[in-house]
Amino acid sequence: MTKKPDSGKLKGPGGLSMSELHKLVKKSHARDRAASKVSNKLTQPQNRWQRFVRYVWDKNRGRG
Repeated sequence: MTKKPDSGKLKGPGGLSMSELHKLVKKSHARDRAASKVSNKLTQPQNRWQRFVRYVWDKNRGRG
């Protein structure tokens, strides 16, 4: 059996280790989500029907 390489030792783009890269991506994702919530104060809240339609639309997007 082969061992999986340690993610701390693998190097990714820019010479960062994969674990460092993962931490940076998580921080960036959290920052983007927080920014999108703040910037959309003027949008109306979606009702159940709109959420359902969006869910079905996104679910079926891969087909076709």
